[in-house]
Amino acid sequence: MNSAVEHIATDQPPDEAKARDLDYGWQSGNQIELLENGEAYFPRVFDAMRAAQREILLETFILFEDKVGNELQGILIEAAQRGVKVVVSLDGFGCGELSAAFLKTLADAGVMVQMFDPASKTLGIRTNWFRRLHRKIVVVDAEVAFIGGINFSADHLGDFGPEAKQDYSVQVTGPAVADLHHFALAQSGRQVRTRRGWRRRQQRPSPWATDSGEGLVRLIYRDNLQHRDDIEEAYIYALSKAKKRAVIANAYFFPGYRLLREIRNAARRGVQVQLIMQGQPDVLLAKLAARMLYDYLLKDGVVIHEYCQRPLHGKVALVDDDWSTVGSSNLDPLSLALNLEANVLIRDRAFNQQLYDSLATLSKNHCQVIPAKDKPRLWLWRLTVGFLVFHVMRHFPALTGWLPAHKPRLKPFESQAHD
Repeated sequence: MNSAVEHIATDQPPDEAKARDLDYGWQSGNQIELLENGEAYFPRVFDAMRAAQREILLETFILFEDKVGNELQGILIEAAQRGVKVVVSLDGFGCGELSAAFLKTLADAGVMVQMFDPASKTLGIRTNWFRRLHRKIVVVDAEVAFIGGINFSADHLGDFGPEAKQDYSVQVTGPAVADLHHFALAQSGRQVRTRRGWRRRQQRPSPWATDSGEGLVRLIYRDNLQHRDDIEEAYIYALSKAKKRAVIANAYFFPGYRLLREIRNAARRGVQVQLIMQGQPDVLLAKLAARMLYDYLLKDGVVIHEYCQRPLHGKVALVDDDWSTVGSSNLDPLSLALNLEANVLIRDRAFNQQLYDSLATLSKNHCQVIPAKDKPRLWLWRLTVGFLVFHVMRHFPALTGWLPAHKPRLKPFESQAHD
């Protein structure tokens, strides 16, 4: 029995982690830096971990035993051996191929490894597809945090080849790191001290800060308890406020009707709305689903680009000159209705411009524009089918007992069973 490697629950929080149900407010005075792809992300995260003195908290959907995963393993082991508390939470589906030897090496060095809702293969196939831990968060010494869509795998590096992913994360320093630290502790099942500023609020803070100052950051997340729609509502609210421009770059785009309607309505009132979608998909079904919605959006002036250089994996958006969001959440039924996700909302003009410039370069140099048709055909039929498909996917897991709509308990992991 190895108590350093555990299974963690999906939806039911332990009593000491009731902070999961808190609403995190806007924090001012932060420094936010956009990190594009693994070339920018991995060196920054690894340097922060190497400099850690007290604690490393890490959550990721995917960790592979490749050059990135092996480097991460070595850094975490070295940190644990010099007395840093290291807690690593991995998804049981995305990290289901990790070897027992890889995990045991971490645990033997003193790293607390947790596996979120793992399941054995059935006839050689993994069936625990739904309600995944899809967040990507790193917090070091409660002083610097990273959040976005980048996993710990070599396919986020350009030298991986044509299948290398285009993706984004952010580095945050400042008061908002305390919220990310508090959240990461609570989600990992660690003991959390409730302090002033993390009280249960009667009303959730607005996705649009009342102050348009610089360096404003707010953590939002999606769970299967009290925060099922927070990320979706943030997109809807921001788009309803849009006056000038809105850019959404999202890998898997198949939102519900309310969000789809808000995108269309923004374009109708003269907002320059641009979507950047997958043109070279890593999941063909995702591209086909998104294209079912194109006619509905194009006829009202939404500009759609498909990124064709390599698979788009980003989950970012911006509205007007100072609102942005970066995180793990796609705009599809898995992220909006099933998975555990986390984004940050940002009110900062410099960051908004940095993200806009990056996406503008992407759309100008590496995308193809989807032409608007004079008389879109079958758009109503496609929208109807899309609406039905979305809601079937949204509610199907809750209606069928054999899909993982369950609440597994926290229990020790027996490493011998995986040798």
